[in-house]
Amino acid sequence: MSSATCRLVDAAPARAYGQGPVEIRTRIEGQVLPLLSSGIARAVSAWLQRTAPFRRESLEEIRIRKGLPLCLVLSSGDIFLSRDGTEVRPEAGFCPDGGEVQKTFALLTDCSSYAMEPELATGYITLPGGHRVGLVGRMAAFSSGKYVLREVSGFNIRIARHVRGASDKVVPLILTGGPEKKPRPTLIVSPPRAGKTTMLRDLSRVLSEGRADLELPPCHVGVVDERSEIAACYDGVPQHDLGPRVDVLDRCPKAMGMMMIIRSMSPDVVVTDEIGGDEDARACAEACAAGVAILASAHGRDIEDLARRPYSSWLVDKGYFEVFVVLSRRNGPGTVEYVGPRTEGDEKFCSSR
Repeated sequence: MSSATCRLVDAAPARAYGQGPVEIRTRIEGQVLPLLSSGIARAVSAWLQRTAPFRRESLEEIRIRKGLPLCLVLSSGDIFLSRDGTEVRPEAGFCPDGGEVQKTFALLTDCSSYAMEPELATGYITLPGGHRVGLVGRMAAFSSGKYVLREVSGFNIRIARHVRGASDKVVPLILTGGPEKKPRPTLIVSPPRAGKTTMLRDLSRVLSEGRADLELPPCHVGVVDERSEIAACYDGVPQHDLGPRVDVLDRCPKAMGMMMIIRSMSPDVVVTDEIGGDEDARACAEACAAGVAILASAHGRDIEDLARRPYSSWLVDKGYFEVFVVLSRRNGPGTVEYVGPRTEGDEKFCSSR
């Protein structure tokens, strides 16, 4: 990219709300550990107690695999735990057996796996606090063509964080000019685990609350949360703070949900996550044509990466999105690399750098 484009390479990722390792530890101990088997919970709890505060704060995932060592994913890399919570080499790690896995599954589903079949069919469960549990195992096929996860053998527990302020450097760059600011159609581009959903959450909150210092009035925001990641609704209640003027369609396919929420709730802005195919892309284009600002995300290293994909190339080329936000993990998740239009040399979004 040329020097005229708006690169925010020095933008450090914002920190999680609560700002502290005690808060992260408290959330894990209160919301996650009670849903793990006693052996797994003891190992993770012991690690939380003895590890350095900055490492506790960097915990992103707890990965539990039947017969394989218990793994924690930190922002700096993976570690393996012994039964007493000591960091060890993989071959010395604590390997949960079938009983530990089944007990954890029973606790996660409140011993009602049949009642949770709609969620299990998606491959994940949302917990109180917004933590998300991905599941793998053996699928059972039925004559109707339906597949159901019947024998669970592994879990990926993603620790939820609402990073308040994650979008502070981005918000001024996605707004229109004039006396009354409005958000422009914006696409957030990042590789996995680089903070695109976190960015969408904070943008939703800021737009819903408004910002007087930017002359941004409060917006009504409609969230189409197909994977239950943005709001992380539990029992119908968003577990993340998305602001006071937000309506959520939870677990609704994007292609159906975007026009549904426009017709039913008349939002100023529609927020959705991970455009993943031609149907999603066409729904974004239809929503843009309806005069609603779309904030969405997509996997990719940069804008040109999207332009090479059949389902997203025409969205990029035809200008449905006016602003692109490129994220990376270079300085940690949520590092903002670029904010601006696709065309190099266009400086109109760079005035708030």
